[in-house]
Amino acid sequence: MRHLYSHGEAIALAMALLFAVAGLVQVTGPGLVRRAYGRWGYSSREYRITGALELLVAGLLLSSSTRTAGLVLAAIVNFVAVVLLLGHRAYVIAVPGFLIAAAVLVAFVQSR
Repeated sequence: MRHLYSHGEAIALAMALLFAVAGLVQVTGPGLVRRAYGRWGYSSREYRITGALELLVAGLLLSSSTRTAGLVLAAIVNFVAVVLLLGHRAYVIAVPGFLIAAAVLVAFVQSR
């Protein structure tokens, strides 16, 4: 019996959903996001750019022909986010970023 999706595809699709949700949250900029970015000295422009990049990642991850580019961009966006969170001592909030980094790596290896 053939599986509908490979492990790498399933992980990439799950990450697409996570990046889409995160992107929508960033783009809409609810109070929690606005306050965090403001506290760290960033403007609304930064969280909207971050959200747009996350939505782009989600879109790229959906298609097998653009998945590698999506994984590379996901790794970059995630790395920058984790570094910024660690720099602002938001250690607990950075933990999901480490899990996403592992998922990106697994999806990348599985896609080869």
